[in-house]
This record gives sequence, C-alpha cells and structure tokens, in this order.
Amino acid sequence: MGNVFSFLIAVGGGLILGIVFQKLLTMFLYRLTGLDAAIPFYISGWGCLHTAELFGAIYVCILLYNLMQIRLSNPVELLHSGSTGEREPKTKILQAVLGVVCIAAGYYMAITVDNPVKAITLFFVAVMLVIIGTYWLFNAGSIAFLKLLRKNKRYYYQTRHFTTVSGMIYRMKQNAVGLANICILSTMVLVVISMTVCMYAGLEDELKTQYPAELEVLFYDPDGQQDSGTFDRMTDEIENVIKENGRVITGRQKGIYAGAAVMLSGNKVIALDRSNMDFSNMYMLEVMTKQGFEEYMQESIPDISDGSVAIMADPVYELESIVIGDDEYPVEQTMKIPGKDAMTELVGGTVIVIVKDETALEKMRQQLSDMETAAYGEDRKVDLTYMMNFDMSGSVEEKIACANAVREHLNEWQNDETNPQIMRLEYNVVSRAEGRIDYESSNGGLFFLGLFLGSMFLMITVLIIYYKQISEGYEDKERFAIMEKVGMSNAEVKASIRSQVRTVFFLPLVTAACHLAAAYPMLKKLLALVALYNGTLFAWCLAGTVLVFGLIYLAVFAVTSRSYYKIVGNQV
Repeated sequence: MGNVFSFLIAVGGGLILGIVFQKLLTMFLYRLTGLDAAIPFYISGWGCLHTAELFGAIYVCILLYNLMQIRLSNPVELLHSGSTGEREPKTKILQAVLGVVCIAAGYYMAITVDNPVKAITLFFVAVMLVIIGTYWLFNAGSIAFLKLLRKNKRYYYQTRHFTTVSGMIYRMKQNAVGLANICILSTMVLVVISMTVCMYAGLEDELKTQYPAELEVLFYDPDGQQDSGTFDRMTDEIENVIKENGRVITGRQKGIYAGAAVMLSGNKVIALDRSNMDFSNMYMLEVMTKQGFEEYMQESIPDISDGSVAIMADPVYELESIVIGDDEYPVEQTMKIPGKDAMTELVGGTVIVIVKDETALEKMRQQLSDMETAAYGEDRKVDLTYMMNFDMSGSVEEKIACANAVREHLNEWQNDETNPQIMRLEYNVVSRAEGRIDYESSNGGLFFLGLFLGSMFLMITVLIIYYKQISEGYEDKERFAIMEKVGMSNAEVKASIRSQVRTVFFLPLVTAACHLAAAYPMLKKLLALVALYNGTLFAWCLAGTVLVFGLIYLAVFAVTSRSYYKIVGNQV
C-alpha cells in the first residue's frame, strides 16, 4: 500500500508540476536561443499516459525486488542484526593503489593534452579513469590512510584524534560509495555548468575569432592568374554594393595569399597527408608578398631580397632558413603575429611567409601544390586566395541584408560573360551577423541544456546527501550512548561526532574541486573547438561556478543537518 501511495504522489505531483512549468521553461529556452514564436499551452494526454506507464513499471520492479529480499532473508538474523558488533573494514591496499594510479593517469591526460582534437579522443578515457579511481580511492584509499594515521601512536593517542580516526574508519566503510557518488555528481555539475556558461558569456569572443570582420569576401583562384588591378576592381565593386545598401564602411582590410596546411620538421616544410597527420605539429602556412602584407597589416616592414623571406609566427621562429620543396630560402627577419594567434589552440599555429613580389609568391604557391600532389598521389593545387574584410554600421538585420545583396551581385557578376577572369573563380561570402544568429541559437540551447543537466545532477546530489544524513543520524545516536558509557564527556562526544560529520560531508566537495582543477587544461582545449580561446573568461566562469555551487552545498548541509539533529536529539 505504501508503494501505491508513493507512486500516486510522485507521478501525480510530477505531472502537475511538469505541465505547469513546461511553458515557462519553453519560454526561457526561446529567450536564450533568440527564437521569436508563439508558444501554445497544451497538455499531451499520450505524454502523461506514457510517463505514468514508465514510472509504474519502475515501481513494480522495486516492489518485486523488495518482496524477493524479504523472502530470502532470515527473520531471526534481522532481529539480532542490530546487536551484532560491526567488523572493522579490511585494508584493500591493491584497490587503494589502483585508485591513485587511475586518478593520476586521468589527471596526466587532462594536464598534458596539447591540442583539441587529441582532447576529444582522450576526454572520455580520462573521465572513466577518474570515476573508477574516485570510487576505489573513497572505498579503499580513505580507510588505508586512516589506518596509517592510527599506526602513528604520537598522533593517534590524543583525545581529539583517537575517537575521530576510529569513528572515521567505520564511517567511511558505510559511506564510501555514497560519498564517491556525491563527488562525481558534484564534478559533473561544475563541469557542465561552467563550460556552458562560458560559451554563452563568450559569444562575442567566439564571433570575433570565427569572423574577423562584419563581412568577409573570399575569392579562390586555383591557377593564380589574377593581378592586383583585377583585385582592386573587385574590391571597389563590393564597396559600392555595401554603400548602395545604406551601410557605412568603418574598416577595411584586403590581402592576397596562398595558404596550405603543412608540418614542420626543423626548418623543412612537409606536405600534410592522411598518413602523417600530427595535429600538434600542423601549421597553417600563408605566403604573402611584402606589398600585400603591408596593405593587410597596415604597417611597413624592411625590404626583402630576391630569394629570401621574412617569417611572422606565434611563437617567433628564429630560423636562419626555411626549406620549401627543393629550395632553401634564407630568413632575413622574424616577427611575432600581433595579438593572440587563435590557431595555436587548434594546431601548432600560423606561419606567415613574406616574399618580395608576386613572382616569388607564385613560385612558392606552385611548390606547395607540387608537394601536395606528391603527398596525396593526385593532382592538387593550392589556391591563391583574395581576401576582403569590411566592418560596417547597422543592425544585425541590415548587415544580413547587405551580405545577401553582395551575394546576389557576385552571382550576376559571375554570369557576366564580359568578365571571363572572374567567371571561373569560386567565392565565399561570410557574414558575422548571420553567424551571430547561429551562435546565439546553438550557445543558448547548450546553456539551457547545461542548466537542465546541472540542476538534475544537483537534485540527485541533494537527495543523496539528505538520506545520508538521515542514516548517519540513527547510527550516531547509538554511538553517542556508547561513547558516553565508556567515560567520555558530553563535550568530547560532540566534538568527535561533529568533526567526523563535517569531514565526511566536505570531502566530496574538496575532491571535486581537485578534479576540476586538473581538468581545466583539457576543458580549455575542448572550448577551442567552438572558437572560444579566452582562458581568462573560462577561469572566471569556473571560479564563479565553484563559488555558487559551494554556497548551495553549504546551504544543503545546513538544511539537512536539522533532520540529523532532530534524530540525534539533545546530545549534539
């Protein structure tokens, strides 16, 4: 009968609350994702029925399990089980050592990971190692550590340590799995919420990384036959389209480069292929002329001799020469890329090779093409890329309309037979305003999912803590009586029990914070996959999440302690 009432209250109350809050949460989700749509209120009969059926099946399974346990148990043993002395837990040295090894291995993977692609493959391995290690460490490592303290006679045979260490040995035996569950769930809450909060708060950083300008127009020439005059004419055409749409151009950049993904071995450039893909040693190589570099970066550099190059990278490469294909080019100067090179978070970084003129650029582009052809076993060409970046005024909607107008004009331009040089080019128009809508939708959805999962893990954690406090209350009530009978004062008993309860309660939180600190480098690499490279922002989000979660954890401790004190009575 008790199970029936429990089922009716849980399912009935859950359905009512779900129906009431469904529209509210949907409105919150729409707000986060930037969607603007009417949200009708309705009740799904089939949804309610299937929910009741699912929970009904779960309750039936629980009832059958309880009946089986009662049938298999011995009533006489149950009556005398309360008076049976509790055995001291055995020291499981092997399990404790394996727990330390698993956690150390997981920490090592998280701390030493050097690029996001490797972080994806190692993340779940590291997570499983830390989870297994946490269970083993709480179950065996804590008891082994307490027994080591007990062997230290100078420490153990002190009033404040004697009862605390002895009590903790038995307390950890009973609560190890529950504490490990709390620790793992707490870590999940901290990871999920901190990462999704960081992604939502770092929207502007992501957009600026993915979209260097409000409007980026790229032309790809596989044959490298264009000249600077044609490039200037294309730039002027696009500027006119932007102005015709009522936008004011606030910034402009343009540049010509030949780019390829390569690997570096000392000073030798190696073509990248499927057999030697090492992301930690992968670089984006961009070749530009001195004039093109100065126009794009809007700064002057010293002249470059025939057959020589200048190199800009982050970090700076102090090379005397660089080998591309069969030629070795002396390096006349090395420079650092201004600001932060975002590519260093994904791969080795960006290396800009600056040559004297267009003839040297075309020669190096052809060498890179020949290297890729030899590496892949098929004819491959490195494109000559014409890049135009424009910043402009206007709202998001106006900027999107401007980007669409540029696309329409380029479509007409490509179909114009009077422009044969432009007809054969491929192009791409990238709008930051369009990207903003996509990022707001995806990041808002992930933020909502993070809050939902974090809240769910938090509720499970609170329930585990509550029932752990209740069970410990009944056990400590008997411990009080025993400790007072052997001659301890009431004040000593209170101090011992409170010390044990606080240690057990805060141990999962401290361990979860350690897990999070070790996971920080790997989590930072994973965020780089969504173009978020702001480590300072992530650190603040992490610290804020830990602080808020810690306050909630303390509040849960304060609330659940009331139930504990009610059970124990006036003894505490």
